[in-house]
Amino acid sequence: MVSGGASQMGATCAIAGSVLLFIGTYLHPMSADPNQAAAAFAEYAADPLWVASHLTQLAGVALIVAALLLLAQQLRAGSAAAWAGIAAGAAIVGLAVAVALQAVDGIALKFMVDAWAAAPAAQKEGLFHAAFAVRQIEIGLASMASLSLGITATLYGVALLFDRTHPRWVGGLAMVGGVPTMMAGVVIASTGFSALAMAINMPANALLLVWMLVLGGCMWRSGGARPEEPAGRRRVPRS
Repeated sequence: MVSGGASQMGATCAIAGSVLLFIGTYLHPMSADPNQAAAAFAEYAADPLWVASHLTQLAGVALIVAALLLLAQQLRAGSAAAWAGIAAGAAIVGLAVAVALQAVDGIALKFMVDAWAAAPAAQKEGLFHAAFAVRQIEIGLASMASLSLGITATLYGVALLFDRTHPRWVGGLAMVGGVPTMMAGVVIASTGFSALAMAINMPANALLLVWMLVLGGCMWRSGGARPEEPAGRRRVPRS
């Protein structure tokens, strides 16, 4: 069983990570159509906070994964131990893909679009195609990130449905956000950053942020329970 201090640490990571991910996403420029490369690249090149916003997003994802690993440690003491172990592995994979995505999107692509924007006219076409190639790598990683993080949330949702430490509806909320996030990964793989992909991915990501905030509150409450009250025997409201 995870200690009360570790549970509250997980709650802090969940809430702080959600806030950082929201801030980083809010700072991300979104006026241009991301599937229209020339317009998108011009917008990215003009953004002075591009690297900072993406590193903020990455810090948020890292804290969220830390919270999920602490949650898995808590769930391993109950009836969802097997699901928790699989979910923890998926969370680690998701973080690895997110790191690779931000290295390409947050750093490499920024260098390329800056070079393209500042280049003389004779060199612009070649630099544009080079930046476009980096963009295709970003699309591939974004697809895998959506798939892996969606799978992670769904697995945690299943684990929470089996476990009695937290209300079961918290597990249901994870699956409601996780399944469409997986679907968005498939659509991104087929259509890039299309309007359809964004229409699925953005609401799903918002649901996952809400889930993490709710989960953080639940973990904080369970961490504040009296030491003599075993987590598996606490009364929790059922949906």
